[in-house]
Amino acid sequence: MKKSAILIAGTLCLMASSAFAQQTMQGVKAVDQDVSNGIVSADTVMAAKNGWLVVHRTDAAMKPGPVVGHAPIRAGTTNDVAAILTEDVKPGDMLMLMVHSEDGGTKKGVFEYTLGAKEDGPVRVDDKLVMTMIKAQ
Repeated sequence: MKKSAILIAGTLCLMASSAFAQQTMQGVKAVDQDVSNGIVSADTVMAAKNGWLVVHRTDAAMKPGPVVGHAPIRAGTTNDVAAILTEDVKPGDMLMLMVHSEDGGTKKGVFEYTLGAKEDGPVRVDDKLVMTMIKAQ
């Protein structure tokens, strides 16, 4: 009886820690790429909830600038996420690919963020933006 109770408790702890790890593991993986086709792609996006992969202009200061593209993402891991660019991006331009939430807006499934707004805003983990930077080729 004691062994089965310990086994059950151990299993529940493993399940809880696994669920916690899945919820907190978030990130964006992408490489420098040719954007002449009007698309920026992330190899992998990991998100705790449904939201957006948002493409911001940036520079060496690594501060998010204006949004130049976005694509919807699902909770969990999504591979090959393509965001259509809404502005011209030239070779050498630095881009920040960032996870944004679907929270705070008035319309589900509609990207409502503007720079500095709370609607569909950036996701942070341990007060750090969930993002990566690339250079347009």
